[in-house]
Amino acid sequence: MIKTRKPTPTRPYIIKVASELFFEKGFSRTTSTELCERADISKGNLTFYFPTKEHILAILVKMMIDFQWQKMEELANEGHDSVSAYCLELTTMAAISEDVPEMRDFLKAAYTHTMTLDLIRESDIEKVGRVFAEYTDGWDDEKFAEVEGIISGIEYATLISTDHSASLSRRISGALDTILKMFDLPGELRREKIDRALSEDYFAIGREVYESFKDYVTKTNEHALEEVLKYTKFKTVYRTLRE
Repeated sequence: MIKTRKPTPTRPYIIKVASELFFEKGFSRTTSTELCERADISKGNLTFYFPTKEHILAILVKMMIDFQWQKMEELANEGHDSVSAYCLELTTMAAISEDVPEMRDFLKAAYTHTMTLDLIRESDIEKVGRVFAEYTDGWDDEKFAEVEGIISGIEYATLISTDHSASLSRRISGALDTILKMFDLPGELRREKIDRALSEDYFAIGREVYESFKDYVTKTNEHALEEVLKYTKFKTVYRTLRE
């Protein structure tokens, strides 16, 4: 009898299987053993492509960042100014985290692992530079990096609640007010932007965005995934390099 040779797994295939498990169970509750069983691969095959589970997380975080940029562009096309779009994005992500335990687990991991936090910070530095350009004349790269370090901590506190956290609306309002104040937006304008974000049905928007993100991850073709993999290189730790 001729034995059929088992196909060699590809990195995009492993990423797709991992993402299914992360969406079903959460990142922290998904084990490498479960991933190998679902993908029908050996642990050796898994670690050949991805030394740790966090390396897969880094790819998915990069995809989340790309997805967020797309959503910011959509909001701009719908008539939102850049600051309003920024406020609504954080509001929506906070609603998703509050509403979907698996996504809260994913975001908690993203903000607490060095390799993924590095990706978030790189993107956020570029984002705030664009969004708040008219308020930051004379700022250099180090100033943006300084402020972003504070913002990432605020984002984490807003997205990840505990039994002693304030209500979601209070967390969002306080976070946005603090962030906008760092960019010297006047109080009346800050209130206008925050009220506009909170006036939206952000839980409904969050559910729609979450489903869109799942589709974006699971339906991304292998070529596109390979492009993401080119961006995020394996070294001793993950570092993001522009191609």
